[in-house]
Amino acid sequence: MSATDTKEIPQFTGLNRTVKLNFLPEASEERDSRLTLMKVISLSKDKIDTLYNLLCTLDSSSSIVFCNHRDAVDRVHKLLAEKKLSAERFHGGMEQPDRERALYKFRNGSCHVLISTDLAARGLDIPEIEHIIHYHLPVNEEAFTHRNGRTARWDATGTSYLILNEEEKLPSYILEDIETVVLPENPPRPPKSVWATIYIGKGKKEKLSRIDIAGFLYKKGNLNREDVGAIDVKEHYSFVAIRRTKVKQLLNLIQGEKIKGMRTIFEEAK
Repeated sequence: MSATDTKEIPQFTGLNRTVKLNFLPEASEERDSRLTLMKVISLSKDKIDTLYNLLCTLDSSSSIVFCNHRDAVDRVHKLLAEKKLSAERFHGGMEQPDRERALYKFRNGSCHVLISTDLAARGLDIPEIEHIIHYHLPVNEEAFTHRNGRTARWDATGTSYLILNEEEKLPSYILEDIETVVLPENPPRPPKSVWATIYIGKGKKEKLSRIDIAGFLYKKGNLNREDVGAIDVKEHYSFVAIRRTKVKQLLNLIQGEKIKGMRTIFEEAK
């Protein structure tokens, strides 16, 4: 059967219904039409200043920066931090709680930039990613496809940027006629997110639920519903997105308080 065939087969013997298997490539083509490819030229072989300018230009939109190696992720994260640009890092050399914290802050909007190896290119549920940035060229076409698959999902649109120094050439599987973005020289640094993440040192194993956490924050922290974002309850700890302007007041009010009869740690997740 060819890739353009559509075939109907019975789902169960004796049942009067069928399942249609559609092998048409329409869904993939539609997604590709929602993804815009751009390239950015770095005048220096070290691309960090170009990356910084690009992220500033993208302002507060959600972006994943892909590097090919763990040490490169750590270096880029450190250099962006020195430039006072907030970002999280994610790779297989990190402890699992640190990876979970980074992903949660990225998902809930506490941080708009995630710097990662290809570990984040597949298998993660991270909705509403607007931009993919290839700090390093992907090692092959498959990696390129999976990285770009993080954006333009469902009905959304997205942009994929390739940062190239003057000596680098696009691999053969990438079209040569993609548009070049010219960045402003001194774009303003993006503001901090309106959200911050609070760590609570209890979780599912201690019978703590999202409802318990929300009720506690409303009652003891004097928060309104619009002050509390996503709540994620792990096995032995939890994360909550809180409006950044309310964090200091909240921590002052709940320090020493019990949640569901338990004393625990409440702190801003760094």
